[in-house]
Amino acid sequence: MPPGGRCQPRAAVFAGRRLPARRRRQHKRGDGMRIISFLTALSRTPYQQSRKPPPTMPEPISNSIPEHIKKKLLAEIHKLEHELAHELPLEIKKAASLGDLSENAEYHMAKQRQEFVNARLGQMKKRMGELALVNFSNIPTDRVAFGSRVTVFDQTKDEELVYKLVTSEETDVTKGLISTTSPIGRALVGKQVGDTATVVTPNGKRDLEILKFTTIHDVVATDEAS
Repeated sequence: MPPGGRCQPRAAVFAGRRLPARRRRQHKRGDGMRIISFLTALSRTPYQQSRKPPPTMPEPISNSIPEHIKKKLLAEIHKLEHELAHELPLEIKKAASLGDLSENAEYHMAKQRQEFVNARLGQMKKRMGELALVNFSNIPTDRVAFGSRVTVFDQTKDEELVYKLVTSEETDVTKGLISTTSPIGRALVGKQVGDTATVVTPNGKRDLEILKFTTIHDVVATDEAS
């Protein structure tokens, strides 16, 4: 026990000792290596640290109106606009110059046509806006949907038929173009090869067996390849 009878703390005892020269050199070497490692880590970029390639972004999936539909709608809109702004005003003016409007058949026909064209133009622009909101990338690839070309066997008529599901603006039954909102269109949507679609018509029921089909995605892929 030191003079005075009081024990000094252990830390105070070691504080007055000097480490051997060899131990001091080891401490200095260790401190130096830690500083070098720290500075090296700071100089590295995140890519160098992870050694992983930067992530690649997936190609965006198109969800816009198919080009052929867009062109057809715009062509009809432009045609109606031209008729409404240029052709019909001239016809109405010419008919009005013929005299009494109450018995002027040409005048009334031109006015009726003007009302029809104006209403049709409004419908086409509304349809264009509706189609712009549709996400075409959500159309399924494994079942019949909008844009599909479907080969069916009509069990009622015992014949093979081909239909294409289109918008109401493209409908042409003589060419097999049917709307998705028509009775046949509604019956075919969602079906796969081997399924049977039952169509209720004013003339009775028709059973259509799905033989094969292509989707709108197949059409787009073919167009891009060509």
